[in-house]
Amino acid sequence: MQLRPDQLDAHLAKGLRPLYTVHGDEPLLAQEACDTIRRAAREAGHTERKVFTVSGAHFDWSGVIGAAQEMSLFAERQIVEIRVPSGKPGKEGSEALQRYCEHLSDDVLTLVQLPRLDGQQSKSAWFGALDSAGVSIRLDAVERSALPAWIAQRLARQQQRVVDGDEGQRTLAFIADRVEGNLLAAHQELQKLALLYPAGELAFEQVESAVLNVARYDVFKLGEAVLGGHLARALRMLDGLRAEGEAPVLVHWTLADDLRALRRVRAALDAGKPMPLALNEARVWGVKQRLIERAAPLVVAHRMDRLVAAASTCDGLVKGLRHPDWPTDAWAALQRLVVMTIEALALPRAGRAAQGQ
Repeated sequence: MQLRPDQLDAHLAKGLRPLYTVHGDEPLLAQEACDTIRRAAREAGHTERKVFTVSGAHFDWSGVIGAAQEMSLFAERQIVEIRVPSGKPGKEGSEALQRYCEHLSDDVLTLVQLPRLDGQQSKSAWFGALDSAGVSIRLDAVERSALPAWIAQRLARQQQRVVDGDEGQRTLAFIADRVEGNLLAAHQELQKLALLYPAGELAFEQVESAVLNVARYDVFKLGEAVLGGHLARALRMLDGLRAEGEAPVLVHWTLADDLRALRRVRAALDAGKPMPLALNEARVWGVKQRLIERAAPLVVAHRMDRLVAAASTCDGLVKGLRHPDWPTDAWAALQRLVVMTIEALALPRAGRAAQGQ
């Protein structure tokens, strides 16, 4: 049985299941979900807790199996936590988890904690057994587009809110820009607002003076911002990656890979192939599929060729070469490539018509 995180409280209010599996790479959300389950378990009389962390291929699974079958001397019910940080229990662990699921008891609440699972792991026999025998909760990262609403919801929990209208949206966007990619720090910044200001309405000036820039950026999210045409956000992310010490070679590789995929899709469309087939042949999946589906019709072959050629020039620059028409600094060159790409995708229809597009 699968639950969304926002369904967990209502589910627990109706009674506990013997097994819960929490999986995802967002530490704050995982911590909160597990704390909520533990609290409900304690209220139901599960007062003793045993924790097993699976580390390495030689982990002794017999201890886990035994713990679930032993009756405590000091409590009628217990919580057994099984943590698999790698998300790979191995052959022995896979078999042990499947056996474990066959002998669940109402006197033992089992909480399994896993990282984000890939397609193969989510289709494995051991995860299928966990999902079928209990409740699984997938914790996805909060995307930038959903972050203002998430922040507003968190503020409401502490009886605070932003002002109505555009100023309030500006305040939420300000916070989102400074906490993007770092949800645990975002939580701490919002708690700071609760300590600094009373319940009620928050003005932009109050938030601006209190919230630190704790954003953490991901090179792949930078590619999404570029394909989405978000210039200010892309440049901010580029500055953030530089400040965090990210290698310009990796940043360039991500941008260039997206441009090559975009050119393949554009070429397939020009050859008369439908968009779904073009995306499939170009091996474009997930979030990038939606973004490239939007971007591909905006540019034609000769403009795509210029962008890919610019990416090739930038490749040499980030590796220490020089070009007379480009900045010598690798990050300045990356910034130029980002701006060129977004400008090409945002070219007005009138401009494309004037250029024979």
